[in-house]
Amino acid sequence: MQVNSELLRLLKEGVVKTSLTVTEDQLIKLVAYVELMDKWNKAYNLTSVRDPKQMLVKHILDSIVVAPHLSGTHFIDVGTGPGLPGIPLAIMCPDKHFVLLDSLGKRVRFMKQVKFALSLNNIDPVQSRVELYQPEHQLDGVLSRAFASLKDMLHWCQHLVDSKGAFLALKGQFPEDEIDEISGSHQLLESIVLSVPELEGERHLLKIVKK
Repeated sequence: MQVNSELLRLLKEGVVKTSLTVTEDQLIKLVAYVELMDKWNKAYNLTSVRDPKQMLVKHILDSIVVAPHLSGTHFIDVGTGPGLPGIPLAIMCPDKHFVLLDSLGKRVRFMKQVKFALSLNNIDPVQSRVELYQPEHQLDGVLSRAFASLKDMLHWCQHLVDSKGAFLALKGQFPEDEIDEISGSHQLLESIVLSVPELEGERHLLKIVKK
């Protein structure tokens, strides 16, 4: 698979600044995903980030730093858009399976093309509203990146995991106000500060479980 050599070099430079171990094949697939996103973005308006170099930071590095914090094998990425963070995480974690859920058909069509082009057999793009989706397998985690407030996420996604599963929300600054709004049926299990090379601002991964 041939990819842009400059993008590949920039991604390698970013990965070196993390504690992640990423194979050459994974690096190539991550860059190929960015190239597909850039190509389809012109017609499908998949992301407001237009520069592929910025996509490497704001979409790829921002997603893959979550990989070491995934416990279990079955996950759902709600409101995934063009497949973020689900597709980068699927490339990083070939032993885990990701349902990629979005309500817009054009985004799901794009993700199906990515699945075919990159031979990603561990993703399942699905078009559905989250409150209507019924998982086929017991899920270990519900991933959310810029999907909704914590209160809304827990309300809409409560049927997706049982007491053994976790809600994994990617946030910027630590959302004190949103944490305070969590009902008595849920609790914040862990707040992890994520370090994303070249990205301005804070990033947090919040793990929330049912009481």
